[in-house]
Amino acid sequence: MTDYKTLIDAETWAFIERTNSFYPPDTIDYTIAQQRAIYDRMCREFFAGYPDAVTAETTIIAAHDIPIRIYRSATPNKAAVVLYIHGGGFILGGLDSHDDVCAELCAPTGFEVVSVDYRLAPEHLHPAAFDDALHAFEWAASTYDRPVVLCGDSAGGNLCAAVSHATRGHAKRPIGQVLIYPSLGGDRSRGSYVTHAEAPMLTMRDLEFYKHVRTGGADGSGDIALSPLADADFTDLPPTVLITAQCDPLSSDGEAYRDRVLATGGHATWFEEPGLVHGYLRARHTVGRARASFNRIVAVVSVLGRGGWTW
Repeated sequence: MTDYKTLIDAETWAFIERTNSFYPPDTIDYTIAQQRAIYDRMCREFFAGYPDAVTAETTIIAAHDIPIRIYRSATPNKAAVVLYIHGGGFILGGLDSHDDVCAELCAPTGFEVVSVDYRLAPEHLHPAAFDDALHAFEWAASTYDRPVVLCGDSAGGNLCAAVSHATRGHAKRPIGQVLIYPSLGGDRSRGSYVTHAEAPMLTMRDLEFYKHVRTGGADGSGDIALSPLADADFTDLPPTVLITAQCDPLSSDGEAYRDRVLATGGHATWFEEPGLVHGYLRARHTVGRARASFNRIVAVVSVLGRGGWTW
């Protein structure tokens, strides 16, 4: 039995308790509409506002009817653009759920950040979210005269990786990808899936629920767009940084994905943030460990956007 009392510090426990007060652990037992209302309220409670130098414009990718929000800095850096894909188990979230996170990525890097409002399950089953993410990347790659860095958390990390696998060999492909506690379709019988099956903030029961809703219960074995770790070929992927939380059943996916990329001679590194839990991006202003991790994410995005690799 994992002893979370020793792994997780007091600041992080306070964040967990605050999150649970808005988004109780049994929320998956509610209807999808109720879950979205609860999640949206939680996101509003944690909203930290924009840095002074950032403005945002909400628009649409007309060819595919995909809402996006574009964040711009008063001191722009034209080296790259960041395509951000949000988390939420493929059933929750949108342009508002990660609004401040995107603004805080924009300010220190200077990069324009494009947030994608992809279609959600169960109204739109897989591969709808993947299709939207791919279309959004293709739009960004053709619209901007600079390379694209993919960045996403949880479900969004899954979609970023799926886009990277789908665009290998394309004339325009991502210059890098930053995957934050991503769900990549790893082996659920081992590693963190077992050690942290009952972790605070995300459990194996939650993961099974989200997977079932995303697919409508269909068997997606071998579908790379669903589970990037199912790919038999990890060559020619963009430089990849994986950042996971130690107390999260998904953490082993970061290690497994890194190892697959390195085995082909590619660039990949994995950071497992000690004592942190799934969803800790919302703790970046109140938890020292989360703040340090978010600063790492910003630095990684900045380096990859300049075409660098220092790990």
